Amino acid sequence: MTDRRVVFVVFDGFQPLDLTGPHEVFHSAGGYACEVVAPRAGPVRSVSGLLVHAGHGVAELDPARTDTLVVVGGRGVDRAREDEALVAWIAAAAAGARRVASVCSGVFLLAAAGLLEGRRVTTHWARGRQLAREHPGVLVDCDPIFVRDGRVWTSAGVTAGMDLALALVEDDLGRDVAHEVARRLVLFLRRPGGQSQFSVALWSRQPATDPVRAAVAAIHADPGARHDIAGLAAHAGLSPRHLQRLFTAELGAPPGAYVERVRVEAARRALTAGDEPVEAIARRCGFSTAETLRRTFHRRLGVAPSEYRARFRSTAGLPAEPAEEGRST
Repeated sequence: MTDRRVVFVVFDGFQPLDLTGPHEVFHSAGGYACEVVAPRAGPVRSVSGLLVHAGHGVAELDPARTDTLVVVGGRGVDRAREDEALVAWIAAAAAGARRVASVCSGVFLLAAAGLLEGRRVTTHWARGRQLAREHPGVLVDCDPIFVRDGRVWTSAGVTAGMDLALALVEDDLGRDVAHEVARRLVLFLRRPGGQSQFSVALWSRQPATDPVRAAVAAIHADPGARHDIAGLAAHAGLSPRHLQRLFTAELGAPPGAYVERVRVEAARRALTAGDEPVEAIARRCGFSTAETLRRTFHRRLGVAPSEYRARFRSTAGLPAEPAEEGRST
């Protein structure tokens, strides 16, 4: 098999797992030659202090020799995208590459190189708004773990780079090879759900006026209450129509959608905090039945409540396992 040449782009302040995770996936698959390029050859310091040796600087490496270009992310990406030589090299390498990929905030370097206009992309949920604001011609979708738009592939944060690399391996070598790599590295071949199951509640703007603040406070005080538009309007001291219009303008979502999001957040906290049955959580958080909660979780988070609990449940405060016979406690 002819080695497929994967070139990783790094810079000072990169996220090390954005590099090492996908690199390990390609290495485990076999048939790939992986190289690392940076603004200058030599040691490159990651955001955590780990030093990685870049075998090439952009001035020495022919960009035309790239099959798959992978641009990593990290806190240093904002300074890196101001490096004209680095951005120009990425654009040149992308021009001839079979495919182009970014991990996490590496997407900002692809955008700086002019590679994303009119494309659908993803990035870490915490930087999606910034990307959309700075590049209005790019369609930003921060729920998927990774997105393919033609020959451009983008992924969410950090470990999602491994999901992306597995998808690239599957695209090249087939599902059986990708499945074996996933099994060896103890990864999901297809991770269930999207980024929304991991993100914190940064989805809401803050209300700007006292009537909307009053309605929002009532929702958060008791997510499981009825909260129809008439009741919320009474809290706000406005007519239902006026509140609907003002609420949507200030928070970017109508009251009904906002109530559902607050209820989902309340259910998420309850599921991870203890042993309360899903049925009881559903009723307490305003979903009336466990089936309604399940459908809402699938629609918003891509996973069932039981899966969410199993994945994110805290062990703090749970009863200790009984000591084995003969073992000191």
